[in-house]
Amino acid sequence: MTVVDAHHHVWDLSVRDQDWIASGSPLRRTFTTADLAPQARAAGVDRTVLVQTVTVPEETPEFLALAAGHELIAGVVGWTDLTRPGVADELARLRRLPGGAHLKGIRHQVQGEPDPEWLLRPDVHRGLTAVAAAGLVYDLVVLPHQLPACVRAAQALPQLTFVLDHLGKPPIASGTLEPWSTDVRALAGLPNTVCKLSGMVTEADLTTWTIDDLRPYADTVLDAFGPDRLMFGSDWPVCTLGATYGDMMSVTKELTAGLGASERANVLGGTATRTYGL
Repeated sequence: MTVVDAHHHVWDLSVRDQDWIASGSPLRRTFTTADLAPQARAAGVDRTVLVQTVTVPEETPEFLALAAGHELIAGVVGWTDLTRPGVADELARLRRLPGGAHLKGIRHQVQGEPDPEWLLRPDVHRGLTAVAAAGLVYDLVVLPHQLPACVRAAQALPQLTFVLDHLGKPPIASGTLEPWSTDVRALAGLPNTVCKLSGMVTEADLTTWTIDDLRPYADTVLDAFGPDRLMFGSDWPVCTLGATYGDMMSVTKELTAGLGASERANVLGGTATRTYGL
């Protein structure tokens, strides 16, 4: 079985700031592939997907070059401005760059958009159509109130695979399931959607979380998407606010302990391999 971490980041603060990281946060330092690799290997991870962090055009070419030089990184989810004309040309340009074959998907920080229906804008729809035409997938990083727009976007673009990052960031710390549960099940009802079992610890209480706090949310997406549309992601190094890399693998294995061997193999690697074409 090939184990895939379908969601992690790296950043170098000497190259550019990560303005989303609060002053004084333990995340406000450089995290490199050299930092990640021994932890991933110790956890039994064979391949990873590197995901964008900031909305600047320079980051994606850097990530593609990084993937070309590190066998651990099998794919990149990058960023480009979907609202600009010429998205198709830009995607083609990225694929011609060193490491361009590693480009597997595109993501935008929709969670930071004030318009809850940003995904439904005509210019965004045009950009998403270009992503689909390029054979790429689209990662959704959204907040729970934006899930209804995700459903409508996925309905409007059945030719595009949408990957929901971090379960749609449910309010785990409060223990509240609704309306997140209803909305995430509506998204899962569409065949062109996939979900990452990732990012749960940072939505829980960082200092007191337990596996029982996470289980209702994991069980919801396991039931809604099924193991063949669910994939493990560490969300390293963001996860280090509340857990180690090894903890994230252990948590995932515990949350999927009730699955059969082939079902767990999907969550731990098969789904990511198929979805991203690794």
